[in-house]
Amino acid sequence: MTDTGAAIRIGINPIGWSNDAMPELGADTPLETCLSEAAQVGYSGIELGGKFPREPAVLSQILSTHALELISGWYSGNLIEHSVEQEWTLLQPHLELLKSQGCRVLVYAETWHESFMETRRPMSSRPVIDDAQMHDYATRLTDLADRCLYDYNMRLAIHHHIGTIIQSDSDIDQLMALAGPSVGLLLDTGHCLSAGADPVAVLARHGARVCHVHCKDVRAPQLQQALGEDMGFMQAVLHGLYTVPGDGCIDYPALLAGLKAIGYQGWLVVEAEQDPQVANPLVYARMGYDYLHQSARSAGFEISR
Repeated sequence: MTDTGAAIRIGINPIGWSNDAMPELGADTPLETCLSEAAQVGYSGIELGGKFPREPAVLSQILSTHALELISGWYSGNLIEHSVEQEWTLLQPHLELLKSQGCRVLVYAETWHESFMETRRPMSSRPVIDDAQMHDYATRLTDLADRCLYDYNMRLAIHHHIGTIIQSDSDIDQLMALAGPSVGLLLDTGHCLSAGADPVAVLARHGARVCHVHCKDVRAPQLQQALGEDMGFMQAVLHGLYTVPGDGCIDYPALLAGLKAIGYQGWLVVEAEQDPQVANPLVYARMGYDYLHQSARSAGFEISR
């Protein structure tokens, strides 16, 4: 669990306004629009996006103007090919930026081969590793996570993601069994369900490791079509696979009850990859916030600004 105070906080990812994996989605949307609309809705924080400045003072100024905090930021890792020393060196600028903003969690995804970035590459063709490779990967990931804690007081949260080596519930189970306790789990509800896993069940098994939560929802008909046609990940996104909490089929009351039961005290981050020309970012940001805020209160959470 993250130690961020006595209450949860609700934040958002800028991906509804501008998509870094497919830059043409929201390419013309200024960062100012994203930040002002997120603040207008009532979010307390926002995750890092490709349009954000990387100079700490500049970033602090632009966020403070909108009364937003930086929650964390995605890092595309490659520990499959890099040594721990190589990865640690490459990670330094990102960690320094997060540290400058007071972040306590690092969003770390293993993006070896980056198959999910290829619009039409079938989701079934994602890279896989054998048991020996997973054991080695978990050992090196633990080393990296230990360094993040020791040097930056920051928890590494591994992001299971469609199209990566950590995708299915069995991948998550195996990694959590092999990795040391410094390796936290980013529970992404949409990626869980898209991979055939139940996010509530994953939380029940690994609640002690959950240190960050991405809250997206899944449209069941689009999921069935994406799986049936073996679409590429971004192809499925364009087809409307994801939406904000409360607009899909995920059982958020059960998920939030599970988070309350384990005493979760971190961020709930609304994140829904959609085409902003189809799904108006402000409309969906408000829809996700209102639903999550109400549902979290109903689950017994206190919500802090």
